[in-house]
Amino acid sequence: MSIILVVIIRSFISFFSLLLLVRLMGKQQMAELTFFDYVVGITIGSIAATLSVQVNQNTIATLTGMAIWTILPIFLAYLCLHSVWIRKVVEGEATVIIENGKFLENNLKRIRLTIDDVISQLRNQGVFNITDVEFALFEANGKLSIQKKAIKRPVTPGDLFLSPQYEGLPTNLIEDGIVLVDALRSLKLSKAWLHNHLEKANIPDVKQVSLAQLDTQGNLYVDLKGDQPFFTISTSNQN
Repeated sequence: MSIILVVIIRSFISFFSLLLLVRLMGKQQMAELTFFDYVVGITIGSIAATLSVQVNQNTIATLTGMAIWTILPIFLAYLCLHSVWIRKVVEGEATVIIENGKFLENNLKRIRLTIDDVISQLRNQGVFNITDVEFALFEANGKLSIQKKAIKRPVTPGDLFLSPQYEGLPTNLIEDGIVLVDALRSLKLSKAWLHNHLEKANIPDVKQVSLAQLDTQGNLYVDLKGDQPFFTISTSNQN
């Protein structure tokens, strides 16, 4: 068998094996990427690359190695759910690095983080004055969590004793010219209802619509394909 054909076959095996194993590991690998997750991901990817191009390597043995490197993080994740101590050892924990506008130098040294690194991350979150910060914590995934001092936080409706109307999430009714029947059904609406409101905006064909969303206030947002304008159609007074 040609070596090129062998590489193609092994690449297919490697690709779909990696896809399956990553799916088994769950979304945490991307959502909360710790240093440990990073190392595990690189290792599994390296083994998959070896399986793809190192034709002298045993396929079953390499797949077994990938499986072991997948099963161990899943097993550790299960243990972390049931043990705080194991979770702290494997994933680490947040470290307070700013308290009441002051850097905690000992904590910075312990996690080997410089003040310049922290200031850069503060700027990325719109904080340019250290004295505005009540607490800053360096999370296990490398992100910085900030609590500003009360006087520096934006005013909220609760501060003004207001009760704003519930907004909720809009529902997509049309995507790329295709009516989402299940979405209409979940809102107890019909295609006729949708076409009726589109015609009021002189849109006779749903294929002209790039996106149509209905919010909880009954406003139908319609974005047309190309450089055409968008519309907001009020439907709250009609069924």
